[in-house]
Amino acid sequence: MSDDDRERGAGSGRLAAGLVWTLLLCGLWLWGRAATDVPPSGDGPATGDVFAVGRAADGTRLPRAVRPLSGAVPQRVDIPALGVQAPVVARGLDAHGAVDPPPYDQPGVVGWYGAGPLPGAAGPALLVGHVDTATRPAVFHRLGSLRPGRRVRVFRADGKVAEFTVDDVRVLPREGFDAHQAYGPREPGRAELRLITCGGTFDRASRSYTANVVVSAYLTGLTGTAGPAGPAG
Repeated sequence: MSDDDRERGAGSGRLAAGLVWTLLLCGLWLWGRAATDVPPSGDGPATGDVFAVGRAADGTRLPRAVRPLSGAVPQRVDIPALGVQAPVVARGLDAHGAVDPPPYDQPGVVGWYGAGPLPGAAGPALLVGHVDTATRPAVFHRLGSLRPGRRVRVFRADGKVAEFTVDDVRVLPREGFDAHQAYGPREPGRAELRLITCGGTFDRASRSYTANVVVSAYLTGLTGTAGPAGPAG
């Protein structure tokens, strides 16, 4: 094979990978819009001012990232600061190509996008949950109150607990929803987590929320059968 043929082959591979990622982000963009819908109800609670959520620029000292882990299916997610202890179930895409969140009759369940990275493996793993139902708060009702430095623990099927540290909290408007900003890696090669729910205020006309809360965290520790992970290189 000539150098030109190898270059064309490499370019085709990069193009194919880029197309796959673009299609995935398109589906996630649709989810970002669709996930803000809620069942019919009188009033939907607001989650606060769209600009009220801080970022890691507050000077909070954060721990070093550790090396990504081998893959294992998530079973439960704990967020001690919010009092959340929730089962995790794998979710796919719906008929419209958007990530299918947990059913509204399971407000305490968190969905993991099963076609994406496993929590603890390299890349951003997506965990989605409802902010409320027509009648009561749901599992991620207070997600927007998290701040950098808070811990998130993911219990895995291999008996290990992947420990993540929050480093970024954003509220992204529904209009012009930026899927790359929401779901793209913050640092390439790092094991990351995205916790996503509805945010902003409830718009009665569209019967949906005006934004999405996106919490970013990264792997900083491991407990369980294999002991703690070493620092990333």
